[in-house]
Amino acid sequence: MSTEKYPYIQANISAQFEFESTGPNGAIKKVVTYEMMGTLEGGIPLFNLGFGDYNEDDKSYNDLTVSNNEDKLKVLATVANTVLDFTEPYEKVAIHAIGSTPSRTRLYQMGINAYRKEIEAHFKILGYKDGKWQEFKFATNYEAFLVIKK
Repeated sequence: MSTEKYPYIQANISAQFEFESTGPNGAIKKVVTYEMMGTLEGGIPLFNLGFGDYNEDDKSYNDLTVSNNEDKLKVLATVANTVLDFTEPYEKVAIHAIGSTPSRTRLYQMGINAYRKEIEAHFKILGYKDGKWQEFKFATNYEAFLVIKK
């Protein structure tokens, strides 16, 4: 169609990944969600990453539960892999992540630091501090994180 059009985004874009954590507390169903937040400059789609234990009763997830299933690194690696899978079809896309508590935000930061080289192969990493987004730096505590696909 050659008629002039307004730019638009599809509303309510979301995706959900599910997996089971296994350990001393049994099998615990986990869920990772991606929900559209809007767009960044240049029309880059922006999604929020949500993560937690899945509640079968009300089909929701709880991001405050502490599972203590002794598989923290495996769970974080699984969540990180969903980021790769989710962003794969996009040329440019951004993912926003923040922990539900300050300690979880620190945990996410430790994971980013541990796998920074691998992450930077695919994404630009930003941290939110002092009211603004800035280039991610080691040994700086951030309130939230943003990765933008390269």
